[in-house]
Amino acid sequence: MLPRTPRVSRTPRTPRRVRTALLSVLTVFAGLAALLLGTGAPPAAAAASLPCDIYGAAGTPCVAAHSLARALYGSYNGPLYQVRRASDGATTRIGLLSAGGYADAAAQDSFCSGTTCIITEIYDQSPRHNDLTVEGAGGAGAADVGAPADALPVTAGGHQVYGLEISAGMGYRDNSTSGVAVNGQAEGMYMVTSGTHVNNRCCFDYGNAETNNLDTGNGHMDALNFGTECWFSPCYGQGPWVQADLENGLFQSDAGYSRNTANTGTGPLPFVTALLKNNGQNHFALKYANARSGGLTTTYSGGEPTASGYSPMHQEGAIVLGTGGDNSNGSIGSFFEGVMTSGIPTDAADAAVQADIVSVGYGGPTGSTGTLNPGSEISLRATTACCTTEYVRHQNDAAVTSTVTSSSPAVDKGDATWIVRRGLANASCVSFESRNYPGDFLRHFDYRLHRQPMDGTAQFRADATFCPQTGKSGTGTSFASYNYPTRYLRHYNHTLYIASNGGSNDFDSSTSWAADVSWVTGSPWAP
Repeated sequence: MLPRTPRVSRTPRTPRRVRTALLSVLTVFAGLAALLLGTGAPPAAAAASLPCDIYGAAGTPCVAAHSLARALYGSYNGPLYQVRRASDGATTRIGLLSAGGYADAAAQDSFCSGTTCIITEIYDQSPRHNDLTVEGAGGAGAADVGAPADALPVTAGGHQVYGLEISAGMGYRDNSTSGVAVNGQAEGMYMVTSGTHVNNRCCFDYGNAETNNLDTGNGHMDALNFGTECWFSPCYGQGPWVQADLENGLFQSDAGYSRNTANTGTGPLPFVTALLKNNGQNHFALKYANARSGGLTTTYSGGEPTASGYSPMHQEGAIVLGTGGDNSNGSIGSFFEGVMTSGIPTDAADAAVQADIVSVGYGGPTGSTGTLNPGSEISLRATTACCTTEYVRHQNDAAVTSTVTSSSPAVDKGDATWIVRRGLANASCVSFESRNYPGDFLRHFDYRLHRQPMDGTAQFRADATFCPQTGKSGTGTSFASYNYPTRYLRHYNHTLYIASNGGSNDFDSSTSWAADVSWVTGSPWAP
């Protein structure tokens, strides 16, 4: 067993209130029925009964509850995560705005101002204190690094918070846990993740893993996996799929491959609820949902894998986030919240938890539009005479300009909507986060603009930072590249570049340069 990183001192936690199962379930369904029916807007305030309250009342208490965004118990008022800043190595814990509420992201912004921070620990809100620290080396990967703390800004409950953006080589783990299922015991788990930040590498997992960072055999893991890796053919559609990493395979059924032709994956949903239940003996189930609306869909419910070692299971009880059990760490992914339970939750409890997740309103409007102030949602319109109906949008990961009108498809409007963030390399400048691809930013590479996930590197930060100036044509705003200050954001043949006024490249042409680099900042196309 790897040595466990000592725990930091913890803020005292508010005692949990005892609720009867009947009262809690009635409260949850009464409070969230309108939301499930689409008749009410998500409230900004925290719900009275949160996921671990719901599961606890149903007789399957949480043994792990992790989130950077919010409390997962109505009474929780402790820390959510710890950050360490690069300038002096100091650390601080990020807590809540109020008990049962949302993260105090402003505290992180203040602490990390003028420097960068990484996430070094994610605290378990359950009484078990199964906190996750940066993962050490394993059988398939070198020691991981912490994720950048500012890589995934998002709105939740009407507040700006941060999620966890995992790039290859990042991961978190706890090899010495309390209460997590072992040796065939029953458990359930869910996580809120994203269908827009995925790949086909092993393994973006959250759940039960080995205690020694090695592959110790079939059935020694029981973790949620989310990505586009098809371990057992056939898989249907393009994914990403919710799968069970039970060690030595990502399972969509007892046979490994998908038995469900309708399960083509979630597609590029910005926010996804992924859920796994396993009785540890002869049955497991997989579910998913849009974390912003609607209910859960079951993609599999049946026997354990037919290969030897899975029935019964042999879980070891570690918790992993972002990698495989042996620290296979080539995957990418997003994490907003997740829990693990003792015992199999009921379908009714799962449904109530999904309704609560929907009530959070992940990725909802920021409440500010049409300006270059941080947090404002905008669309950028060209001012050149030829192109005044064209807007900056992303398309197949590239940044282009195209015509967007009130009758345009919703996907075009979403692609043409950006959230202004403090400059990733300089807070006096700005960066542009994609509205429908959380954690992806407008970034130049080889002078061309792309939409890419923020990986925390200094290079990315500089490439994704632009400094507003009065429009070079006398209209609107021009945006100078932070690391190439004589180059400005320009449209040329419907493609975006950072361009100088004259040069050897076609896109540096002086013809209409001043107009091409001047933009009108307007209200966002996406609602």
